[in-house]
Amino acid sequence: MLWDALTLQLGYNATLVAIGATLLGFSAGVTGTFLFLRKRALVSDAISHATLPGVCIAFMVLVALGGTGRNLIGLLSGSAISAAVGLLCMNWLIRRTRLAEDAAIGAVLSVFFGFGIVLLTIIQTMGVGRQAGLEGFLLGSTAGMLWSDALIIAIGGAATLLLVMIIRRPMMMVAFDSEYAAALGLPVHRIDLAMMGLVMAVTVVGLKIVGLILIVALLIIPAVTARFWSDRSDHVVLLSGVIGGLSGYLGAAVSASAPNLPTGPIIVLFSFGFFVVSLFLAPVRGVLAAIVRHLRFQRRVHIRQGLLALAQGQNIYEPYTLRLLRQAGLARPDGVATDAGRAQAAKALRDEKRWEIVRADNAHEAAAALYDGLRDIETVLTRDQIGDIDRRIGGPREVRP
Repeated sequence: MLWDALTLQLGYNATLVAIGATLLGFSAGVTGTFLFLRKRALVSDAISHATLPGVCIAFMVLVALGGTGRNLIGLLSGSAISAAVGLLCMNWLIRRTRLAEDAAIGAVLSVFFGFGIVLLTIIQTMGVGRQAGLEGFLLGSTAGMLWSDALIIAIGGAATLLLVMIIRRPMMMVAFDSEYAAALGLPVHRIDLAMMGLVMAVTVVGLKIVGLILIVALLIIPAVTARFWSDRSDHVVLLSGVIGGLSGYLGAAVSASAPNLPTGPIIVLFSFGFFVVSLFLAPVRGVLAAIVRHLRFQRRVHIRQGLLALAQGQNIYEPYTLRLLRQAGLARPDGVATDAGRAQAAKALRDEKRWEIVRADNAHEAAAALYDGLRDIETVLTRDQIGDIDRRIGGPREVRP
């Protein structure tokens, strides 16, 4: 069953759900990257919670008009209107009052979500409310999803992704440096609203699959995960989209392969799985890479201190330092320096004297700032500058290993 689900062989409806979830995940990952870089991750939480009253009111209106209340376009339209109102309220509180952004987000989130829960409770007392299935908008539900519903989600995700690609450059500039963007004449406030609008669109489209509570994870986790792998903004955006798309595809496929597996939570778990792998295995920012860098730094420190000890005729009692010097061919098992070790030790000692001159001379202030006890002075100063320092020290001008 799992292989059939991964190869889209479980039926037309399951295939559409997988495609829709993939497009949703890709668009959510790309859109969430700008939100993450703008340091407004919690805004998506406020927008998602603000959709619940709109869903409930739209259901009531559809029932009052004689329908069943399950029209997905009508429900998503109501959620979009409600989210837009919540977004405008939050923006007004931030710009027109002294409330901090986090306080405004908390106010909008709690009030709108509380109002939605009250409406949801009222709906449950209605004649058709018990079978409404609106609780599926909280955590997502693809059970019984119609072909038209899946098509709406797929088209909505693709349209949102297209809009993001069109205005990605000004959003990226505002995300990195809003003051510089304003100095260039860009309408920062409007760009922020456009960014929030795209987040709202992704949230509304993803209500049926992921739900308003978990859509935040699909917006933020792929962007955080992609940041582990690259420092370039365009690469982060692309990686975030790929991670979000893979999470949506794998989550939808796995949930379709077994009964009673919720699609939204499975998608989020796959997204979190990518995050954990990146946290540990990313080549630059990962935990293992940091451990390797620390061990290499520690090794360099021990070798440097060992060479200085050899140059000054001191005995080396530290077993780890002695082992490193032996492995590098710089010392014998009894701690006596080899020919290469003596040459390296003499150079290390002379470099220390050179650095002392550099750090005491204001003319070399920029070079002195680079001193860390391990850096080769040849990577900082020219041969002529080193020769001048050697003349001030006295003795041989250059020590070769």
